[in-house]
Amino acid sequence: MLGKAYENEVCSIARALEVVGERWSLLIIRNALFAGSTRYSDFQRSLGIASNILTSRLDGFVDAGIMRRRRYSDEPELYEYLLTPKGRDFAPALIALTEWGNRWAAPEGAPILYSHTVCGSAVSHEVLCARCGRVDDPAEVQARPGPGMPAERIELMAKRRAGRSASQHTAESQPSLADPGGRPAARTQG
Repeated sequence: MLGKAYENEVCSIARALEVVGERWSLLIIRNALFAGSTRYSDFQRSLGIASNILTSRLDGFVDAGIMRRRRYSDEPELYEYLLTPKGRDFAPALIALTEWGNRWAAPEGAPILYSHTVCGSAVSHEVLCARCGRVDDPAEVQARPGPGMPAERIELMAKRRAGRSASQHTAESQPSLADPGGRPAARTQG
């Protein structure tokens, strides 16, 4: 949907953006997930989206397996668009994006809060370590090759990492031009 293929990107984020990386796409999925929108008219009325864009996005979601089309009227022929399990799996990503927006783009406070329909408690997104639990500092998260990474890309990543390590080691072994107080050392002419 972005109009650009990411052949050189071996990345699930880039692949996901190919499907939902346009702002209307995320808003359509949001309304399907959290506002109960299923009909073309629901999406158009709630979003104010142009019909050609809405048709394109809904067709793309059907093609990608994010939604399925189900006829609900024969005369006139009308369809509703229902999220598949693949589409419903966007919920955590949208909750995380909402939390970021609440923190950094909502000066008056959160416009929407999510709650668990079973017990009424607040729902949030957390980054969790399988062993330690919650991870609070993104600097503690590292990306590493997974089983879908081609071997030649793993080699390239290892070479880059080794090059960075070597340059960091070289920089650390150079004599410092600053005294312990952090001021530049006086240079002598020789």
